[in-house]
Parts: sequence; structure tokens; C-alpha cells
Amino acid sequence: MPATEAWWAKGLLFENCNCQLMCRAHIRYSNLCDHDRCIFCWAIHIDEGAYGTCPLGGLNAFILGDTPQRMFDGGWTEAIYLDAAADGDQRLALETIFKGRAGGPWDVLADFVTHWLETRSVPIHYEDKGRHKSMAAEGAFSTRAEAIRGVDRECEVRLVNLYNQIHGPEHVLALGATECVNGPLVMSTEKTHAIYSRFSWSGP
Repeated sequence: MPATEAWWAKGLLFENCNCQLMCRAHIRYSNLCDHDRCIFCWAIHIDEGAYGTCPLGGLNAFILGDTPQRMFDGGWTEAIYLDAAADGDQRLALETIFKGRAGGPWDVLADFVTHWLETRSVPIHYEDKGRHKSMAAEGAFSTRAEAIRGVDRECEVRLVNLYNQIHGPEHVLALGATECVNGPLVMSTEKTHAIYSRFSWSGP
């Protein structure tokens, strides 16, 4: 698939890592995470989008990563799980985007990755229940994020006007939990850092 193909995608992204709320690296990769290794995941649901003429709307992806305490130092390891509902062209388009080969925001993140593990195709189930987001693939992983309560007990707690490479400008603070124990990367968290936002990406 041509890496120079114009593409775009809009949807929802939520993340979870083993830091406490909130992960300092979410603000800037040069900040130190809470532990010697940061184990993280990104759960991605694409509402609408296309890679050239290849439609991407309705597809899901899950990216699991392992980084040093100072993420800016690079040397990341990542594993990509793609939606089994995607056909061959769609899987190739998503992998091209997430590995930074199609320009856009993922091109910058790919510079930090030293080791790409084999991309897997799994049936992914995604749910958006307002303040509770979840994504799972039976036998592979499960992850969820639940927004923390604000002082009024109703509105979400938000970070506004914060730049992040792949998130939108408004981030909802949450607590997350992830289990992924059967693959080459292992992650197990409960009530740790999570954030979700609406994204809008394009390339090249």
C-alpha cells in the first residue's frame, strides 16, 4: 500500500499505563514515569476515516508498549492488535499508519520505537458507555477507562488546551485497568492512569 496515500481518521482514543494518576509523561515525554519501565496501552476506535479510497470507519485497534522510565530516551517495544473485522487492505492501511509509514502524528511516535512485535489480528469488542470506555479481545486483552468524578459529582474532570501527539486538545481524566498476559508483552493494571479524548488525524 503506498505510504504517500492521503488518509484521515476521527474517533476516540483511551490510554492506560502503570503510572498513578496522572502519568507525567502524558504531559511531556522527557518527564520520568513512576516506574523503571512504563507499560502502556492505547485503545483506538475509528468512527470515520479513509486511507485513500480504503474506508476505516468502525474499526478498532489496540497498541501495547514497553518503554524506559524516561520515554523520550526511545527504545520502545510495541505490539499492534488489529480488528479481525478489517479486510486485508484495511489491516495494511492501519498497520502503515500506526507504524508511522504514512506521515501524520504516528510518524513522530514511530521514531521512539526500536522493536515492533508481530502484528496480530483479533476480534475486538469496543463499548462506549459515556464515562466508561472498554475494549477487549477474548484470549488476548481487555482494557477499560472510567472517568473520575468532579467536585460536582456530574461533570468530567478535564485537561483543556493540552498538546499531545495523538490525543485531541481536551482530555478526560480517568482510572484504568488492563489485562494482557498471553502475548509477548504483559500488562496488568488496576486503578492506574487513564485518559480519553476525541482525536482527528491525517497524513501524510
